[in-house]
Amino acid sequence: MSRIAQVIVLAPYAYDVMEPLTLPDDSRSWSGHFEPLETFVGGWMIEFDHVRPRSGLLRHLESLAWPNPTSVQVLIHDEEDDCFGLWMMRNGVLAEVPLPGHRRLHPPAPTTDEFPPNPGLLWGVEAAVPTGFSTERQDPRPAW
Repeated sequence: MSRIAQVIVLAPYAYDVMEPLTLPDDSRSWSGHFEPLETFVGGWMIEFDHVRPRSGLLRHLESLAWPNPTSVQVLIHDEEDDCFGLWMMRNGVLAEVPLPGHRRLHPPAPTTDEFPPNPGLLWGVEAAVPTGFSTERQDPRPAW
């Protein structure tokens, strides 16, 4: 499924950790490689144009030996989101941090595993909830 998403990783003093992720590697569950953000110290970005190639990205980032895990920030903007979402390390897991004035809406779970999980939409609370969407995650599989 075509769905553009940008991911930015902010992690001070994590050059050694991120260096391998700037190189192509077909053994990863996700496809592509990060590019350093030249104007930002400790920042890297990647863009995905389909859902399937990004599966497993957050689990991979969680598994890395970060010099200061609590300072790692992952910003994700999916093409239908109102703004970037924020994930931070909590007890060894990258967890989405609730943003004031926004909520994540989830579509119904697919009936089969043929399609990758949908990350849902990050929308402002003033926007109407689209038909069939819910604030409760309906597909138990991780979208990232």
